[in-house]
Amino acid sequence: MPEQLILIALSALAVLLPVLWPRWRLRRVLARPLPPAALEILRRNVPVVGRMAPELQAQLHRLVVQFLHQKKFIGCAGLELSDEMAVTIAAQACLLLLNRPSKVYPALHTILLYPGEFVAKRDQVGPGGVVTPGRSSMLGESWDDGRVVLAWDAVRRGTADWSDGQNVVLHEFAHQLDSESGRANGAPYLGSPDSYRNWSEVLQRDYQHLRFHAMHRQRTVIDHYGATNPAEFFAVATETFFEKPWQMAEHHAELFAEFAQYYRVDPRQWQAAPPPEQADTAPAAPHSHAAGW
Repeated sequence: MPEQLILIALSALAVLLPVLWPRWRLRRVLARPLPPAALEILRRNVPVVGRMAPELQAQLHRLVVQFLHQKKFIGCAGLELSDEMAVTIAAQACLLLLNRPSKVYPALHTILLYPGEFVAKRDQVGPGGVVTPGRSSMLGESWDDGRVVLAWDAVRRGTADWSDGQNVVLHEFAHQLDSESGRANGAPYLGSPDSYRNWSEVLQRDYQHLRFHAMHRQRTVIDHYGATNPAEFFAVATETFFEKPWQMAEHHAELFAEFAQYYRVDPRQWQAAPPPEQADTAPAAPHSHAAGW
């Protein structure tokens, strides 16, 4: 009888250990604050964090600690990884998770980092549906198999100017959030059916407006690359929401309200209102993704 109890206990332990051990490790990791060296990286590379309310900063620090604990960074094309790279990327990715219940990108496990622009294989569909193998130069890419690919020089450019609406980390991690609803189609997990109804109406309308403006080469607050498809519209609008919130709120009030409700923050609190002449933006960023609404 004692032997049977021991066997039962060992069997139960074998089943529970793979579940309990990661949770225990995560609790220990989260009990430690972000190291001073990482805080200095945030101050230097992502200065917008320093303009947040103290409680938001503390929340972001905790998210960054979890991100760095759970995600693997791999340097590609000879790039030697550093803490600066990992912390800079993690902080921007976690901006999208503030005030929201989240397991910190649960489907994501790896960030592949190139020193600069990288080449990805892309099939080109021509007339008559003929498919021709092709190659595209990329600065960032989000995959639905748990990987994000980034170019480090593009990451640095995105943090150097937090007012141009161009940020490859925000863009690619918005795709990750979009994919959590099943596939990247411009409709991330929102909750209630009413939320999807309002979201679809507002985003579909502004997406069609952007397509019209892009077709006629008219300047817009939202980058014309967002007119590619609904998934890209969501990702580009996310860049705009966090980097050009004042302009987005002025020119796309309902869209801004939908994003403020989804992301549960108001980035205008972290930035001074820009001069009127900075209300418009410019060229498209070379990202790539496929989707539909």
